[in-house]
Amino acid sequence: MENILQDRRVHELLEKVDRDLAWKAQRGRCEHCGGQLHRGDYPRKPRGGPDWDKRYSFCCSREGCRKRKTPPSVRFLGRKVYVGVVVVLVSAMMQGLSEERVKRLRHALEIDRRTLGQWREWWMRSFVRGVFWRAERGRFRWPVVEDQMPLGLVEAFGAWRREGLVNLMKFLSPITTSSCRGVLAM
Repeated sequence: MENILQDRRVHELLEKVDRDLAWKAQRGRCEHCGGQLHRGDYPRKPRGGPDWDKRYSFCCSREGCRKRKTPPSVRFLGRKVYVGVVVVLVSAMMQGLSEERVKRLRHALEIDRRTLGQWREWWMRSFVRGVFWRAERGRFRWPVVEDQMPLGLVEAFGAWRREGLVNLMKFLSPITTSSCRGVLAM
């Protein structure tokens, strides 16, 4: 899994999926007033991955409205500082790596031990107990072991391969925004 974090092709695929999601979101209209949507990207300085300097987003063109529409993302996992694949894969690797390998990984990606603890807490509490997971967990052929999140999802999607990782990030994309429902057809 460590090699896939540095795979340029994975980064390109994730960028393409995000561009497609943004294009679909912009094709629509403002959900509040029906106005046209204009680009209003958020600047980003994510850690642990490629230099993705913006999160795609849109705002209504009508002066009285100006509501935002931010499509789901496969590159960013909500407001987390690290790119999504790092949060997912490093969290999964924590469940099977030796202490020495964890130390090397933390050093290579400049991840503080407390950050890893916060990610673990997020997966075990917020994610597993959240509305999204409760609604989606039944779609898997075999039950995903919740006390081993996100390793269970990595295994279920075969995310040690490019296609599996992209599919896992697509699966998680609805939790990356609250302003754009129904853009991602699963």
